[in-house]
Amino acid sequence: MNKEDAKEIVRLLKKAYPDATCSLDFKTPFQLVVAVMLSAQCTDERVNKTTPKLFERCKTIEDFANIDIKELEELIHPCGFYRNKAKNIKLCSKQILENFNGEVPHTMEELTSLSGVGRKSANVILLEVFGIAKGIAVDTHAKRISNLTGLSDKKGPAKIEQDLIKIFPKESLKDINHLFVWHGRNTCIARHPKCDICPINKFCKYYKGLNN
Repeated sequence: MNKEDAKEIVRLLKKAYPDATCSLDFKTPFQLVVAVMLSAQCTDERVNKTTPKLFERCKTIEDFANIDIKELEELIHPCGFYRNKAKNIKLCSKQILENFNGEVPHTMEELTSLSGVGRKSANVILLEVFGIAKGIAVDTHAKRISNLTGLSDKKGPAKIEQDLIKIFPKESLKDINHLFVWHGRNTCIARHPKCDICPINKFCKYYKGLNN
């Protein structure tokens, strides 16, 4: 995969998914932090069905810090792994209140210092809240598409991200996350890929293997 091919992939995906945006619903920076935590091992659709009641109950970071852990667990139960997620949400809210004057930080180093926020989550928060696109959130869709197209042959998200940063123009980083997620959900579906209608199938090793 060369840089010109990478640019072509972005162009084709933008044409296929002109409305690709973040799928998580949020109104405040901390709401996105919470939504991103809940999305781990869970669909964005399920998160968006769960958060309205949660955000109605907890309107501020202080509310999240003070809510009883059992009540929080019950509210986020549908998203799975609710005990660990509830613990991280409460601790994260306290860290932001104590260490960042109640404001969600806007650097990778500061965000990843928060409980429950890894590099992938931090990339999403930086992009969606602050418009900062210095990295790429490598989720299951980005990993699958990167491996299939030859954008990266790595398995670990951090290494895949570095490969993608090297090959994609900086100005396209803000679009990659949305495009890969939409492509992974709508066309390059893990168990049932729609290879015949895929806009980037000419770059796909799997598709080429089917036709050899």
